[in-house]
Amino acid sequence: MADDGVMDLASIPEAIEWQAQHAEKASAPGTAQVIRGLLALENSRAATARRIFAWQGLSLRDAMPLRIAGGIHNLLLTGEEPRLEDIYAGRVASQGDVDALICEIVKAHDAQLMPWLDGPPQTNEAGRSASFAAALLWLADGRTTAQFEWLEIGASAGINTMMGRYRYNLGGVTTGPSSSRVQIAPEWRGSPPPASAIGFVDARGSDIAPVDLTDERQALRLKSYVWPEATGRMARIDAAIALAQRMSPEIERMDAGDWVIKEVTRKQEAGVTRVIAHSIMWQYLPEFTQERIETAMEEAGAAATAEKPLAHIALETNRETFQHELKVRYWPGGEAPVHLANAHPHGAWVEWLGG
Repeated sequence: MADDGVMDLASIPEAIEWQAQHAEKASAPGTAQVIRGLLALENSRAATARRIFAWQGLSLRDAMPLRIAGGIHNLLLTGEEPRLEDIYAGRVASQGDVDALICEIVKAHDAQLMPWLDGPPQTNEAGRSASFAAALLWLADGRTTAQFEWLEIGASAGINTMMGRYRYNLGGVTTGPSSSRVQIAPEWRGSPPPASAIGFVDARGSDIAPVDLTDERQALRLKSYVWPEATGRMARIDAAIALAQRMSPEIERMDAGDWVIKEVTRKQEAGVTRVIAHSIMWQYLPEFTQERIETAMEEAGAAATAEKPLAHIALETNRETFQHELKVRYWPGGEAPVHLANAHPHGAWVEWLGG
């Protein structure tokens, strides 16, 4: 996947402003105010503020503004900073008032907020699996087998790894268990995907820092990265947590490159399509890891057969259009990427382009 220029922003103020605009475009104005409030920290003596404005490297590629935004939201979720509720609820009109409050909060919770800058956000979102489900329906429509081995990198808590347990309504095409507690029905734009029958023979994932949904503290941290305006997302995470408590997703702690190489070289069952999938994580991988994965997929694809197909499903953000783009490759026969759909960042709508 090619990088794009905006990810290479090294200017801290520009990266913060870009992220604030992205939140506004995603219908999260309160979150945008909080992110933009980080700009007021430039002259703060708080250690967290100094670290933000002395960030080494490409701050937007590292999702630095979202790291600290998650920590600030966590203060509301834990009840430590109820003053934030008015901002997220849209009851604070003045950005200046927000700036002052963010400065106060960072100063008061400096030591608590600092560790949130240590790693990228974990933004697991079940709504994104609607695009994945549509891609599988498309693949099963005469392109690959209809049985899938689902292998997800950057799986975080495994919310999308559990996609086979969800019920979908994709423009009138339904799939998945009808009794599921997680019902996903995005606004569908364009024609529906093929009405294929699909099944899962396996579903596993990997992450360098997996989140255990059965651990209350870890689950709360995951919810901290959800923008408060997205009440539907919160409800889906709660439902996914309930499913995980009944049967946890299988997530292996491993580097994405190492895991892909291990999995695509493992013996494959005949009649089953092996799928490597990921959503909103590619940007966090070092270029070396991206290249290893791409090379492994090309080599495995060259060995794929009609009885043992391989597919690569990617749902990643185009930083110029602010849209998530669903792209699929499959072997044999579909080596060139096909842009199947555009989607809302959190799965609220899917624009089906077909292929």
